Amino acid sequence: MKKTLLIILFLFISINTFASYILIPMDAESQKNHLKAYGITYWVLNKELKVKWLLNYRGGSFLLPDIEKIQRECLIRGVSFEVISDSSAERILEDISSPSQNMEAVVLEKAPKIAVYTPYGKQPWDDAVTMVLQYAEIPYETIYDEEVLNDGLILFDWLHLHHEDFTGQYGKFYGAYRASSWYINEKKEAEALAEKLGYSKVSEEKLDVALKIRDYVIGGGFMFAMCSATDSFDIALSAEGVDICEPMFDGDSSDPGYQNKIDYNKTFAFTNFNLERSPGVYEFSSIDMTRKRMVSKTTDYFSLMDFSAKWDPIPTMLCQNHTALVKGFMGQTTSFTRNEIKSNVLVMGETKSNGEAKYIHGIKGKGFFTFYGGHDPEDYTHKVGDPKTELDLHPTSPGYRLILNNVLFPAARKKKQKT
Repeated sequence: MKKTLLIILFLFISINTFASYILIPMDAESQKNHLKAYGITYWVLNKELKVKWLLNYRGGSFLLPDIEKIQRECLIRGVSFEVISDSSAERILEDISSPSQNMEAVVLEKAPKIAVYTPYGKQPWDDAVTMVLQYAEIPYETIYDEEVLNDGLILFDWLHLHHEDFTGQYGKFYGAYRASSWYINEKKEAEALAEKLGYSKVSEEKLDVALKIRDYVIGGGFMFAMCSATDSFDIALSAEGVDICEPMFDGDSSDPGYQNKIDYNKTFAFTNFNLERSPGVYEFSSIDMTRKRMVSKTTDYFSLMDFSAKWDPIPTMLCQNHTALVKGFMGQTTSFTRNEIKSNVLVMGETKSNGEAKYIHGIKGKGFFTFYGGHDPEDYTHKVGDPKTELDLHPTSPGYRLILNNVLFPAARKKKQKT
């Protein structure tokens, strides 16, 4: 009888000390595939299970329920994980909750529905966000002008803007590529689409698309943009009702003195910028730092800002990483002139010595936006025709982690938060 009771007691103790959580560590030492770890987290949320995002704990780790299917999925995708007991999880959460620790546990509740705004026929490797979503196995849908103008954005929680030119100047590629077949074809396609949608100019059609996106954010949407989609979006909003396009772009002359007609009150992030008038210069405005910065590839890094996890959970979420120093990378819009960013916009990543911001975030109405300078975090000088980035070679990329932080951001439980 005593022997039976001892066995029962042993089993009871074993059951209560048995692992009941999966910890996906996100520090540099423990995680072999940071990017796919986000995909696992999204996959769990898609199963209608909740996840705790442990901000500033081991690089922003994830705490998941201990389910055999999740362990198996981690093994299949090559994601490092640790199985921990309920008591160990409680100790971690207790430590995180201490006022002396700059940490916080944020509950992720629902997998956001993701849209990528991208031209028809674009390949995934044309865009870093599309590439990393595919690599992390996070599902998304592609949309373009027709869907946006028909209010298709209301179906989505998170929107990424491909490297678009919302000003109607075809990416300012005229100077170097106007005789190239791809440029000629893309210009014809853009004009045909604008005509189909009832517009006489591509610039007018793109403005209406930008206004729809603006309204989506104001209504509570989450928008993430990289490279030229950042400044060209704001420029298009600021130039509403003003013709800033030269004849080779829209068939007629620009408005005389259009610089003085720009309305900075209409923009999301930027102010007091000067537009680049020359159609032959591969640049939109003074917002971009590409031609002003004097940095070599070997010394090009930007620093992530350190925020209070308990008081500023939003920027803390968006800056989760296993390093505070991230390799820089170029693009048509590489980074943003610091003194042309509005005072109510938060700089989250910068190179202070150059007076440039790389990674910024703001609130617009009920929604949020994040702008990230550069084209591809693992392709320093991405050029037309360059081969695609193989993310299997960069599974722990800090630069790509910033993109995926934004993908998970809408999943966080909503509460009043200071930003």
